Amino acid sequence: MGRGRALGTGAVGAAAVALVLVAGCTGADGGGGAARTSAPARSYLTGEPGAAGHVLAVKIDNVPAARPQTGLNDAALVYAIEVEGGLSRLMAVFDSKHLPAAVGPVRSARETDPQLLAEYDHPALAFSGAQSMLLPVLKKSTELTAVTGTKDFYRSHDRSAPHNEYLRPAKPAAKGGTAKDIGLRFEAATPAGGTAATTASARMPAARFSFTWNGTQYRVAMDGKTSPWTADNVIVQHVQVKESDYHSRTGYVPYSQTVGHGSALILRNGRSYAAAWDRPSPASGTTYTFQGRTLPLHPGRTWIVLAP
Repeated sequence: MGRGRALGTGAVGAAAVALVLVAGCTGADGGGGAARTSAPARSYLTGEPGAAGHVLAVKIDNVPAARPQTGLNDAALVYAIEVEGGLSRLMAVFDSKHLPAAVGPVRSARETDPQLLAEYDHPALAFSGAQSMLLPVLKKSTELTAVTGTKDFYRSHDRSAPHNEYLRPAKPAAKGGTAKDIGLRFEAATPAGGTAATTASARMPAARFSFTWNGTQYRVAMDGKTSPWTADNVIVQHVQVKESDYHSRTGYVPYSQTVGHGSALILRNGRSYAAAWDRPSPASGTTYTFQGRTLPLHPGRTWIVLAP
């Protein structure tokens, strides 16, 4: 099981409340005064016990020759993003306190990445390269720390290039900012409403994702083939896609816009919720609501598909 199941029954509170990083409580002491204690910290990224550390995002290949990838079940969040030809690429977001030994195969960055990551607190972004005009923008960015071409990257002999570059994430993760509130809320109790649904899918022009509830987690399949990856929550976030300002000689480069608002499908605990997402500015977190109220996720790992 993934880290999303680490809570067990002991994490279910007597009341259904959203988890916050630090919650104070008071009680009478022996002298009639008030004694203050602090509840255990919770991760902004997963809602699990223990504050998250530094944030590292890694761009990961997702064509058949790159599968199965390495390290995805250690990521707090995995984003699926459209790239050229309607294919998909992944961005895995890691908490430095929960890192695998290796991550990959690592691939190049796109214009979508800095806007998406602006809601984090100056995370590190590891990637294999970028379009010639975009690369200096990433390296000079005040929103993230670009990590590329360092000794933390290496080539595997088990696969052919360009699907064989991997990352040792420990040192790059230390360069990332500390995890902050990105808008997610977590609650162990299943929210009211929604509909029972054991399967759901999402599409890009040339990529397919499906998620199957197995009673404890969602199993991830890509392009009709099962994978080793699982999630405690799935968000299919419908976004506007336009042409990137950073063009490719091979054709149209999509840019998925994650600032704005739109519809979303949220899966948790075998139920489906027709929700809405909202992010008013790049520095803002993304909120997900159902029938006008924030919809909490189950504590654990989340996949987010930015579906056009």
